[in-house]
Amino acid sequence: MNAYSKTPLLDTIRTPDDLRKLKIEQVRQVADELRQETIDAVSVTGGHFGAGLGVVELTTAIHYVFDTPRDRLIWDVGHQAYPHKILTGRRDRIRTLRTGGGLSGFTKRSESDYDPFGAAHSSTSISAGLGMAVARDLAGGKNNVIAVIGDGAMSAGMAYEAMNNAGAMNSRLIVILNDNDMSIAPPVGAMSAYLSRLYSGKTYRTLRDAAKQINKRLPKILANRANRVEEYSRGFMMDGGTLFEELGFYYVGPIDGHNLDHLLPVLKNVRDMETGPILVHVVTQKGKGYGPAEASADKYHAVVKFDVATGTQAKAKPNAPAYQNVFGQSLVKEAQKDDKIVAITAAMPSGTGVDIFNKAFPDRTFDVGIAEQHAVTFAAGLATEGYKPFCAIYSTFLQRGYDQIVHDVAIQNLPVRFAIDRAGLVGADGATHAGSFDNAYLGCLPNMVIMAAADEADMVHMVATQVAINDRPSALRYPRGEGRGIEMPDVGVPLEIGKGRMIRQGNKIALLSFGTRLAECEKAADELAAHGLSTSIADARFMKPLDTELVLKLARDHDVLITVEEGSVGGFGSHVAQFLTDQGVLDTGMVKFRTMVLPDVFLDHDTPNAMYARAGLDAKGIVAKVFEALGKDVKTETVKLA
Repeated sequence: MNAYSKTPLLDTIRTPDDLRKLKIEQVRQVADELRQETIDAVSVTGGHFGAGLGVVELTTAIHYVFDTPRDRLIWDVGHQAYPHKILTGRRDRIRTLRTGGGLSGFTKRSESDYDPFGAAHSSTSISAGLGMAVARDLAGGKNNVIAVIGDGAMSAGMAYEAMNNAGAMNSRLIVILNDNDMSIAPPVGAMSAYLSRLYSGKTYRTLRDAAKQINKRLPKILANRANRVEEYSRGFMMDGGTLFEELGFYYVGPIDGHNLDHLLPVLKNVRDMETGPILVHVVTQKGKGYGPAEASADKYHAVVKFDVATGTQAKAKPNAPAYQNVFGQSLVKEAQKDDKIVAITAAMPSGTGVDIFNKAFPDRTFDVGIAEQHAVTFAAGLATEGYKPFCAIYSTFLQRGYDQIVHDVAIQNLPVRFAIDRAGLVGADGATHAGSFDNAYLGCLPNMVIMAAADEADMVHMVATQVAINDRPSALRYPRGEGRGIEMPDVGVPLEIGKGRMIRQGNKIALLSFGTRLAECEKAADELAAHGLSTSIADARFMKPLDTELVLKLARDHDVLITVEEGSVGGFGSHVAQFLTDQGVLDTGMVKFRTMVLPDVFLDHDTPNAMYARAGLDAKGIVAKVFEALGKDVKTETVKLA
């Protein structure tokens, strides 16, 4: 052991088996050292931070009390799992978090046996846990299944569907509600208010009534400690039953999630109970134990690299506005002229730019919590009454509201405006957050107008275009990150629906871009010109309706036509191909046609540039695709040129 180590006890722990060999009085020191290691590691890597600090004691206690990985531990969302990773054999790689080839920022089955379920979207843990518990029962097993879910994640309907099913089945499942009264954004909706009431101590009529319930419901060791009745009685509603009990769960709590003297005995009792589903209500503080995080409004939910001593984050000043901010600012300008415009988001106001709109129009902003299905149908309801709802949801989260997009919006042809952030590859969050599929899953829907901004200036006009589309649904997709730093228009001007634009005129090669790969197309065109290949560039702007006139002209006037998009197969390129084949353009063999899409794999996290290079969607990949279409080798041609 290193005599100078800041974490001498943690240094002895390779896996939870080592942790379980320690005496109970040593667990506090392990937790303190684990917090220090988490702070030090994330200061180097960046990533999700506040949530992990809030569950340090809980993580340590669960691994000390339960027999992981034989006992299954599922972290909902997974952004609070860094301390868990440190304790489960991954400490030596913790400083590779969210980098190419390094650890995932979320739980991942292929990474460790201690991650029985991979998650980066919220509110899946109870459903998955119930599946594991039933599988155990069918196989005659005895292991425990523990799902840890936050109060923000409990605003999602899926959590209630799972709890309702679990309560009815009476299968032995342990749900730990990690209540930090703080989801990603300040908590919204009735659920968070309800949880606050649960531990406010004012929801029951008399201490005596509460005591009766406690003696009936809690394990003897707790019920007998009458001097602690106040602490354990707060969870009981006036009529002696909580929402969780109504759903069939045995409710225990609330307990202080940072007090190991409270946590450890309760978890041991729960572990040894033989009855059906149990909910343990644990109250924690996001960012706990790190001053700058505790003092921050968002509790340092997600950070870039930072200075441990001061908490100062080393964020380089962007030289161009972020797309989400351009969206927020553009919507504010439009809403100043039109009082029917409203904004809706599902617990991601700052991530989508809706926070900017909220500052200007708080009464016209609706954060519905982690409830994408509800967000879409809520927007549909607003649209029926003549309002102009902008539903701002990440591409990868909008997948959760797909039936509502089809059934409640598209079939009824309602003018809901979808603002789809995080379209394309996103970098460090990896496959779970990559907006790969929205072109495909929206493109097949009748009545839908689909646009993609090629740069931040065009995006301003596209927001204005969405405001003007009042007879059908529309979608505007844009990527994570900064724009190109180009001059911005003062006001947005609605674009002609279904019309693209020529960026550069050539006569040999045509690159038809949909979205922000336009910049890479321009670089590729420069390189192709150096090879003597005169190249046209067009920005489609619209995938639906397609600019058929533009597509036909490009196909007829060039030897090679290549579409480029930041999405999967089945998207923009497929629509162009369908049109060209229907028109018989490809029958003659006059034009060589290719589509460039994301590869048919889930790409692991890396920098966005590295991911696009791996996907072949950078300038180098575009040039290679042109030479491939021409039947030439780009390397040979480059040598000839030299």
